[in-house]
Amino acid sequence: MALRDTFRSLSRPVLGAGLGLGLAAAVLLPRLPAFAEEAPRRLPEAVTRSAEPAGPHVAAFAGGCFWGVQGVFQHVRGVTSAVSGYAGGTSAEADYRTVSGGGTGHAEAVSVTYDPGLIRYDELLRIFFSVALDPTQVDRQGPDAGRQYRSALFPQDAEQAQVARAYIAQLDAAKAYARPVATRIEPGAAFYPAEGYHQDFMALHPGHPYIAVNDAPKLEALRVLFPERTVPQPVLVNRPPA
Repeated sequence: MALRDTFRSLSRPVLGAGLGLGLAAAVLLPRLPAFAEEAPRRLPEAVTRSAEPAGPHVAAFAGGCFWGVQGVFQHVRGVTSAVSGYAGGTSAEADYRTVSGGGTGHAEAVSVTYDPGLIRYDELLRIFFSVALDPTQVDRQGPDAGRQYRSALFPQDAEQAQVARAYIAQLDAAKAYARPVATRIEPGAAFYPAEGYHQDFMALHPGHPYIAVNDAPKLEALRVLFPERTVPQPVLVNRPPA
């Protein structure tokens, strides 16, 4: 069981309680194992840049629990949608309980729709590697372990694949991290949206203890390191009626 599932089972009756939930559960936090991770940093711009025609484009990113990855991209200027889901595997097994077993081939991922007139794919990669994950970890992120939590990119076309490979090679050549980038490039993978209760999770439950410990720091790093790329209000999947 992933650490966040333990949190969810403890807090299910008051899941929407916001910050009060985080404070009520804080007594648990000192007992959790600590995981050394690469600290967020503003990485250099990509040397190989995307050349994308006008119109909406889609890219998929996996960096551990999709709650935090979605929460980061929902605050990126130029992103019009960020949907949590499962990349790879088959449609028959693309549900949370099955994927959490670790044997389906899926990765928890986020499908990002963006306007290349405002932000290119290579710029999304820069933000992803800078703040959304520790790309040196293999089949895990922080407290969550298993192939479903691997770091991966799912290119939608040959150009995205080329730009992704070039940026990872650039980071490794510059020794941006103490260890090599472990992020996999997996072209041709299908994407299946996750269950409704996973969507907008960080925005809806900012005081959830898993979010407070593991994901809120990612969003704060985005705001500090890329203020010019950050929008204050998230682009929600389940938008309230106007």
